[in-house]
Order: sequence, then C-alpha cells, then structure tokens
Amino acid sequence: MTLDSSKYPLLNLVDEPAQLRDLAQDKLPAFSNELRDYLLNSVSQSSGHLASGLGTVELTVALHYVYNTPDDRLVWDVGHQAYPHKILTGRRDQMHTIRQKDGLHPFPFRDESQYDTFSVGHSSTSISAALGMSIAAQKEGKGRKSVAIIGDGAITAGMAFEAMNHLGDVKSDMLIILNDNEMSISENVGALTNHFARILSGSFYTNIREGSKKLLSGVPPVKQLASKMEEHIKGMMIPGTFFEELGLNYIGPIDGHDVNMLVDTLRNMRNLKGPQLLHIKTQKGKGYKPAEADPIGYHGVPKFDPSTTSLPKSKPSAATFSKVFGDWLCDMAEQDSNLMAITPAMREGSGMVRFSKEFPGQYFDVAIAEQHAVTLAAGFACEGLKPVVAIYSSFLQRAYDQLIHDVALQNLPVLFAIDRAGIVGADGETHQGAYDLSFMRCIPNMVIMAPSDTNECRQMLYTGYKANCPVAVRYPRGSAGTADIESTMQLLEIGKANTVKQGRKIAILSFGTLLENAQLAANELDATLVNMRFIKPLDTALLNELATSHDTFVTLEDNAIAGGAGSAVNEYLATQKADINILNLGIPDEFIKHGTQDEMHDEMGLGEQGILTAIKTFIN
Repeated sequence: MTLDSSKYPLLNLVDEPAQLRDLAQDKLPAFSNELRDYLLNSVSQSSGHLASGLGTVELTVALHYVYNTPDDRLVWDVGHQAYPHKILTGRRDQMHTIRQKDGLHPFPFRDESQYDTFSVGHSSTSISAALGMSIAAQKEGKGRKSVAIIGDGAITAGMAFEAMNHLGDVKSDMLIILNDNEMSISENVGALTNHFARILSGSFYTNIREGSKKLLSGVPPVKQLASKMEEHIKGMMIPGTFFEELGLNYIGPIDGHDVNMLVDTLRNMRNLKGPQLLHIKTQKGKGYKPAEADPIGYHGVPKFDPSTTSLPKSKPSAATFSKVFGDWLCDMAEQDSNLMAITPAMREGSGMVRFSKEFPGQYFDVAIAEQHAVTLAAGFACEGLKPVVAIYSSFLQRAYDQLIHDVALQNLPVLFAIDRAGIVGADGETHQGAYDLSFMRCIPNMVIMAPSDTNECRQMLYTGYKANCPVAVRYPRGSAGTADIESTMQLLEIGKANTVKQGRKIAILSFGTLLENAQLAANELDATLVNMRFIKPLDTALLNELATSHDTFVTLEDNAIAGGAGSAVNEYLATQKADINILNLGIPDEFIKHGTQDEMHDEMGLGEQGILTAIKTFIN
C-alpha cells in the first residue's frame, strides 16, 4: 500500500526503528494510531492476520523505542501479531505481498530481515530461543538484551514452562512479556496498578530489595522473613506469585495500549538484573470495532472493506474436509457416547465448533499442548473410551514421542484425524503438512489412510474409528472431489486399494487427493490409475498383480518423497525383486515456501500438466 504522507505524517518519518527512536515520546500515541490505521488498511487490501496485530501496536512501538533493535533481540512467539513489527522494520511498502507467492513471509523469518531474530510459526518457542540468545550475549559480554513476547495461549504449553524453569535456574538477564489478550482490559489495569508497576520496575524499589537482601544475608531467619514479607506485599498488589516461584521478577498487569506507560516500564526493566516478566493486558482487534467484537473471525481475513461491519461471505463451495470431519464426529457421537474428541486449541480450524456445542461432555480442548493431547487420548483408550484426536499435520510433529511411546507401543485404539496434510498454502514452511506419512509409516501397529475426496474421508474416519488399533486419516486443507457426501457410513477393507481406470504399461498409484490431478496423464497415456487409499498396510496383492502386467509404476503423493508412500512401494518391490521402472512424484527434499496450494503444486510439478510432463520425460 502506498504511504499517504498527509494521512500518515509521523509514520512517513519512520522506515526503521532507529528513526522511531528519534521521535519525542509524546508523539508515540499519535504514531501508534497511524500505525494501527495503516495496518488495518494494508491487511484489508492484501488479506492476512489482522486481530492479533491490532492488539500489539503500542507494544511493538514501545519495544522498538526502548530497545536498540536489531542489536537487542526481540523474539516473537508464533508471529501472527508481528505485522506491526514488519511495518516498522523496513517492510512497510511490501506489506501488500504478505502470504503471497514470492512475497513477504507470513511470520517472522530470519532470511527476510535482520530484525527477525528467530523464524517462527509454531507456538511457545520464544522463551527458549530468547534464553539461548541471552546466555550467548552474557558469554560475549556485549550487554545485548533479549526479549520474548508470548501470548496467554502460547504460554500454556509445556515447552514454555520448561524454558521458564531453566531461566529461573540460570538467572539470565532477559525479559518475558506476557501478552494477555483473552479478555478486554479489566478494572485492575488502571492508574493504581500502573503506579505499582512503575514502582516495582524502578531503581528505587530494586535498590531497596537488593540492598535489603545483602544487609540481611548474614541473618538467615530474618532474611527469609523479609523475603516472605516481600512476596506477600507483592501478592496483594499483583497476581504474580506463580512466576515469582519460578524465579522470575513479575511486574504487572499493565495496560498494553498505553504506549507511554509501556515505554516507562520497559525503560526501567531493561536495566534490571536477572529474569523479568512483564504482564500486559491487550485486546485483540483493538481500535477496529468489528475485530474487537469478533477477534476469532478477524484473526485471519480475506480482502475486505474496512468501512463495512462484516467480512465478505465466501462463495459456496464443496464441503471442506474439516466440515466433513466435524459432521462425521457429531454423527458418530450420536451413536456412541464413548467417543471422546480432543483438540490442541484448534476447534475452529478442525471443524469442531458444532460438536463442542452439541456434545460438550465429550469435547476436550487441551490448549496448545499437543503432547498432552495424545497421551490424554491414550489414557482414555486404556479405560475403554474411544478417543479421536483432531490435529494439524505440522502440529502432530510436536507429539511424536507420545504417538510412538504412549499410543502405538501399547497398540491403543486412538483415531488421529490429521488436518492440513500436504501443501497448506499461505502459511508456508512452518505449516506445510509434508512429513506425516514419512514419520508415521515407520511406526509399528499404525494403519494410515489418505482419502482421494471428502466422501471417502468420511468412510475412512468411520473405518478408523471401528478399528482396534492406532489409525491415522490424513487429509488436506480445503476440499477435493465432487461426489456427494453419503449419510451412511461403511467399513472399508483395511489395506484394499481401488482401481479407478484400467490401462496398460504404466500404473499411476495415487495416495490421497492428487488423484484428480492424475486423470489427465492417465487418459492421455492410457495408464492404469489406482486410488491406493492405504499407505499402511499397502495393497500388496494389487501391486504384485500390476507388476506382472505393467513395466512402469508412478507413485503420487502430497508428502515428502523421502520416506513417504512412494518409498513404501519401492521397499516392497525390492523385497519381491520386481523388474519394474519406478518414478516417485511428491514434495521434494526442501522446505516449501508460501503460496496458494495450486501455485505450489504447479511449481513442484504436481499439477495436471506437471504430472503428465514428468511421466513423459521418465518413459522417453
């Protein structure tokens, strides 16, 4: 978006944080208003994450104003809230390209800017990363500061607590900012609390506290009494006892939309020794009433008109895999009260809103805690319940040990509904579901299915639910196929593929939704086209049959070629000493950047024409 200097006179002066620090502090409220307005207008024209960034405008301004970035390290957690940070760090005029192919990355990304100190996308990594940077700074003796900015959702994950526990032990000089935006700013965030924050973060209080400890160090009982008195006094003023027990000096909560208050507090805290935690209260969607009223709806937005009070309605389309899963879940729960549905904070994305309302006693949102989600399911299964874990492919990576140790090793009947498998689109490298077939296929006791369309997905979910073992059904974002969704549910034969078209010489073995893209090649080359359905167990009887009548196999999957479904076919044929040519098509051995699903499939040669060209090249 072109910057209108008359509309944004202060923002026009700032192309990088050093120029922001040249502004007088009394200009910061007006500067923040301009930044928020620019963010709103920019995202409305480009699409992208909105509500989180609107809530961190003042915090972003204050951080770059007080800290000497990029020398001081700011580590954003997840990164949905980092759009204001991108605007202030030299990328303002590129914001219209965000999340688009060859455009700005959707999250902080080290290769994109020196101000992006850590590449992110998954939650709860900021404290660990900032601690590593802080310890490195102390080792170098350069006085460089490190700050981790983490939300109230992300801090619930076990990794965040592991990092805080270590931080309290090593006592590194770093700051954690807890951005609490679960509710609007409450009454305790006002003048009195802000006054306490100034006192507690200031040198007067700090000197008294440290001086008292030194003075009383030779008298242990009195020292302990003084420490307890300090804890109780602070406990009356602030709800930070828990963090204090971890060894962090807690300040707050303060108003995260009072930029001058933030600057004063951060300026004081920047020079404090040891681990610090600043608790701020913010509001998602701040400054734009529709987003304030519906922060979930305005979390990620399409292009829209900010002057309207609602987002544009999406065009009617085929049922998405997420909706098919959500509907199946409700249908299944009506039949079986033992069904227990678990999600790690992905209720909307996984299509579970309806289920959460109709079956609240069977619905468990465990927050951002993927490891716990999987082992909770294992516990349910041990007691005869029927757990279904709804999880994104890239998030299941975080619970790999639990998948192996707590579920598969005990051969427990847990159904994994794996959404966002394969190429996901605009969220890019951190969210591509490119590895699940590879990392699950090697696990004993697993059954792994990949539907070619949404109707087949429903039948696979039912089949997996009825199986007495660990089962994964993996499906992509969006929809596939045009077949009507059958209301009935039928068991599929485990390990049985389906031949879609009989041809000769070439057999295209498709695993998942790329089956549709293979139709052109199958027709033009008169190839046999098979919907393999099962990655584990493979339909080895069909493979043996095809190997006697065809001279070329082409495997096709929306997964990494390395270790994926095609590799399973290769391994089996090697044991049979089959004399057959094999071409594996899938995701190459590299991290796939952001762009639409179709754009990235075409770039990797997995679109209709790309598949046809690859096969022609291979056989000629």
